[in-house]
Amino acid sequence: MNARPGDIGASDLDREADADHGAGPVIFLMGPTAAGKTGIAAALAERGPYEIVSVDSALVFRHLDLGTGKPAREVLARAPHRLIDIRDPDERYSAAEFRDDAMGAIADIRASGRVPLLIGGTGLYFRALEKGLAVLPPANPAVRAGIEREAARAGWPAMHARLAGIDPASARRIHPNDPQRIQRALEVHALTGRPMSALLARGRRGGLAGPVCRIVIEPADRETLHRDVAARFLRMLDAGLVGEVVELKRRWHLTEQSASMRLVGYRQVWAHLAGRCTREEMTAQAIAATRQLARRQLTWLRSDRAAVRVDCHAPDAAARVAAYAESFVECAGSPA
Repeated sequence: MNARPGDIGASDLDREADADHGAGPVIFLMGPTAAGKTGIAAALAERGPYEIVSVDSALVFRHLDLGTGKPAREVLARAPHRLIDIRDPDERYSAAEFRDDAMGAIADIRASGRVPLLIGGTGLYFRALEKGLAVLPPANPAVRAGIEREAARAGWPAMHARLAGIDPASARRIHPNDPQRIQRALEVHALTGRPMSALLARGRRGGLAGPVCRIVIEPADRETLHRDVAARFLRMLDAGLVGEVVELKRRWHLTEQSASMRLVGYRQVWAHLAGRCTREEMTAQAIAATRQLARRQLTWLRSDRAAVRVDCHAPDAAARVAAYAESFVECAGSPA
């Protein structure tokens, strides 16, 4: 690792980040994967003063279309989405970058007299936007590569043990079998000379100001969502998902550790192309992993007691979401 403690100075980390001083309303439309968020959001944007901002860690990648459930071109033509297709498949995208990009998009939409409609299921992104983030240095590819080389020699349990020596609080919080978070904690220490846990305790980038309406679309019957998940993945396969991954591997310098290839669905297709599982096994594993993702999203969403909830399978789901949004905007005094 070539970086020295102090390469990111205290003044850089301690500088108070920009806050959102806008007073206009914001709509959060949240839900688990395969709940039909895109269709509802597009209908809302077509009938009202709303502009969509995607809150999805998969949709940021260009050329990952089938396995991410990216909205079709005709949908995007009718209801454009911001923060889709903003990174190449071999790049990374962090919650901090999302927070900054989303704040800029929200300010721009508000300035146009419209209402930001944030749609997605990535809980970390929603939290980063609404609550703010600890001020940490950005990722450093050279430092990360050095950590990965050392981990290849010593193993991630040894790297976790090293982390325990320099940042015991982070080591207690991070599982020894979680290389991504071990790497990040070691990277932060290498860049700043300070434990990540200490930086997390110092303060946070400002969160979103102004009134926020949180609407959750979720299934009344989880088994129905599980069937939807399976049917959607089978449609992705029929549309050519395996071929999409073959083309991604051909065009880009990707590995199994690339952020885009760690996504649910793509990870299982990669394993199939590597000969580690049959197509049938890949399909079963991808559906199971997607269902697990949906369960995690539902657990997070159900902790939000202030959110309005709509059954995603109800015939009038879109109309109910529109009514909630319109009432909120009217009460918030939107200029739109």
